[in-house]
Amino acid sequence: METEVVRILTVTFEAHAQQTENGVEYWLARDLQQLLGYAKWVNFLNVVTKAKTACEVSGHKVSDHFADVSKKVDLGSGSQRDIDDIMGTSP
Repeated sequence: METEVVRILTVTFEAHAQQTENGVEYWLARDLQQLLGYAKWVNFLNVVTKAKTACEVSGHKVSDHFADVSKKVDLGSGSQRDIDDIMGTSP
């Protein structure tokens, strides 16, 4: 991969990082889904499952780095509904 492409991807990824009130940096899985080009949430959940396994195998506590959350999304009718998401941190 070209150096410039890697730089742009890194900047884009870091631009989507958020912080908790305690200053912990995290990313929402649905944001990463879009950044990584996954059209379907169910397909990206497979990637998240593999990331959780890698976390566990490397000796990290999965619950310290992956939290199930929900967020509200706007519907075409002007109403909102909750959807599942995952908050992930780096080890």
